[in-house]
Amino acid sequence: MPADKACLSVRYQLDLFESSRIKLEVPMRCNRHGYVKRDFLFRKTGKRMETLFSQLCDQFMIRRNHAKSFDGFKNRILAKIMALTVIQLINKLNNKNINNLKICIA
Repeated sequence: MPADKACLSVRYQLDLFESSRIKLEVPMRCNRHGYVKRDFLFRKTGKRMETLFSQLCDQFMIRRNHAKSFDGFKNRILAKIMALTVIQLINKLNNKNINNLKICIA
């Protein structure tokens, strides 16, 4: 499972593997011994995922959720993710940058 650079702790990775058989693939930082540069596709995908989560938190205020039940929480989160996906689809169909969410859709 791919993980963020924050999960570099060997003890944490070993504990996760022993308890759940989950092996984390963590990119190493440039200043670490044994650093190997990741492939372009993995770097691009990781950057895209970080951008997407940042946009969800900032522009769609995904952390602010005033749901009263789990179903309400689930529906609100899914609605925000669906809105993001629809905006990306509209940008892709109009040959615009899909990362740019603050533009006029018209």
